[in-house]
Amino acid sequence: MCSREVQLTHSTPPKPGRLLGAADVRRLAESCGIRPTKQRGQNFVIDANTVRRIVRTSGIGADDVVVEIGPGLGSLTLGLLEVAAHVTAVEIDEVLAQQLPSTIAEYAPDQAAHFDLVISDAMKVTSLPGPAPTALVANLPYNVSVPVLLTFLERFPSIETGLVMVQAEVAHRLAAGPGSKTYGVPSVKAAWYAEVKLAGSIGRNVFWPMPNVESALVAWTRREAPGDEEQRLRTFAVVDAAFAQRRKTMRAALSELAGSGPAAEAALVAAGISPQARGEQLGVEEFFRLGQFLTPV
Repeated sequence: MCSREVQLTHSTPPKPGRLLGAADVRRLAESCGIRPTKQRGQNFVIDANTVRRIVRTSGIGADDVVVEIGPGLGSLTLGLLEVAAHVTAVEIDEVLAQQLPSTIAEYAPDQAAHFDLVISDAMKVTSLPGPAPTALVANLPYNVSVPVLLTFLERFPSIETGLVMVQAEVAHRLAAGPGSKTYGVPSVKAAWYAEVKLAGSIGRNVFWPMPNVESALVAWTRREAPGDEEQRLRTFAVVDAAFAQRRKTMRAALSELAGSGPAAEAALVAAGISPQARGEQLGVEEFFRLGQFLTPV
């Protein structure tokens, strides 16, 4: 049984442990009476080679403090502990969370002191125990992947790099650039914080249960934000309005936000953007510039 937070320190580097295979995952799930639920987007990774690929692709090293969201039964957690200086896991499911310290003690006892556990909804986490995180690596629950990712980028500026596994469709949206068919709100908002790119695909057969959708990896490196928090909120309001109806011109899309069509047009002209442009044509810097000239009503 685990406590709300597990905080320990250790003076020696971690040693490689064992990773979970399909039989291990099913045994752990059965011993806890766990049945994966679609409601929480639970699909457990059962392939150790995939775990090592994710860790390798993430680029984390011995100095990194990693935050993992939705560790589940610990497949990726064990892989991260093999490499990182410290791992903090955030898990909403209390049954899964209570099992995790026991799994680490069984499979990687020498690494247990490098682990913290927070039992909470990731969207409600405003602080983390232990050292400040430098990286985020996770198999994100697909139903909340975008808001969770954006929230952690906003709340934890110490996170400089990361790699997440998400639904392939979402991965393409996050990494899309202006003009792409998949470019939209997630693309622009992610670009506010980081340089984002696709980092590979993941087959369905490495999960239990097998999902109905394809999965992909998205990597990022934090960039200097175009503006401060107030400017971010203004920019994001413009982004939300611009993509509320994709086929509208920016003048039409921003009319309600600005109070009228003429007011929207004046802001666009002042920002050096054609009133006939569409949201999918504009990059984050243009949305930022527009946010400075448009006063929401």
